[in-house]
Amino acid sequence: MIATEIIKIDEKNIKNPEELKKLRKAAEIIKNGGLVVFPTETVYGLGANALDANAVKKIYEAKGRPPDNPLIVHVANIKDIYKYAEVTKTAEKIIKKFMPAPLTLVLKKKDKSLDCASPGLDTVAVRMPENNTAKKLIGLAGVPVAAPSANLSGKPSPTNAEHAIKDLNGKVDIIICGENCEIGLESTVISFNSDESVNILRSGYITREDLYTAGARIARQKNADNLEPPRSPGMKYTHYSPDAPLYVLSGDEKNIIDFIKKEIYNKNNKTGFLCFDEFLEYFEDNKNIALISIISIGPKNNLREQAKNLFDALNKFNMIGVDIIYSVEPEKTGVGEAVYNRLIKAAGGKIIKL
Repeated sequence: MIATEIIKIDEKNIKNPEELKKLRKAAEIIKNGGLVVFPTETVYGLGANALDANAVKKIYEAKGRPPDNPLIVHVANIKDIYKYAEVTKTAEKIIKKFMPAPLTLVLKKKDKSLDCASPGLDTVAVRMPENNTAKKLIGLAGVPVAAPSANLSGKPSPTNAEHAIKDLNGKVDIIICGENCEIGLESTVISFNSDESVNILRSGYITREDLYTAGARIARQKNADNLEPPRSPGMKYTHYSPDAPLYVLSGDEKNIIDFIKKEIYNKNNKTGFLCFDEFLEYFEDNKNIALISIISIGPKNNLREQAKNLFDALNKFNMIGVDIIYSVEPEKTGVGEAVYNRLIKAAGGKIIKL
């Protein structure tokens, strides 16, 4: 058990001497082999010196993460991407168009210095975060920072400091508490083929439509679960799962509401229902409201709002304590593709067709 220090950061005044003093302390911890939880624009990250094999090993131990699940390496400057990886022509176009961004590039390593972050691979997953606290922390540390999401392996990713503290207090040296994550989903992860086409290994806030605008040609989707070993996080293992079993309901609005109400009336389970704003009116006069916890992730047509709220909702169900969770099925276009991806992973592929 580690005596974890909780540090609060005013992200709007990151250049303030007092805030910089806090970040310098956290940066020294990273530089010297310790673990630091910090906010990014996507989710909270669990960071360690990516050049230090012992420090990276601590990440796997703190999270209970499978040893063959590679880590994303975060850098503070675009030139560091070129320092550690071989950048293809298409990758360079994407870097110029988007970076810094919620986007991770899987590229050939230039040398073995980052082998501990992607064991057994000739590639490394690298990104430059947009969040000012993250960039400043990494810059002050002076080393690339390996950082998966700051949660126990397989559980919903943390989008605020409270989530990270719940999972990792006593397992890391410092937890930096900043603002809630603006995006709420992990970065989009892409790799590059020899013909310069692009593979989307994990969907995210940067969509396939966004990548088209940078001149990227998207390759036919591969079955990521059959790739050995995985080249990025989110490809092989069940992820994001709440404590209670989760089922995705596929059907029209009326059938979903009828199903949920029958579940409430016919069972004594404490039921969780993950839905859109438009579903809330159906439960305003529900007499059995004590048997159901309803959480909306936003309007049906607001995909970015859904992305921001998804993990927060799954974490709330954990805190409430429910026996079973049912979720509406999100759209599969734009950012909705990423929301759908995370939800199906969280449900372990369990879909009820109505």
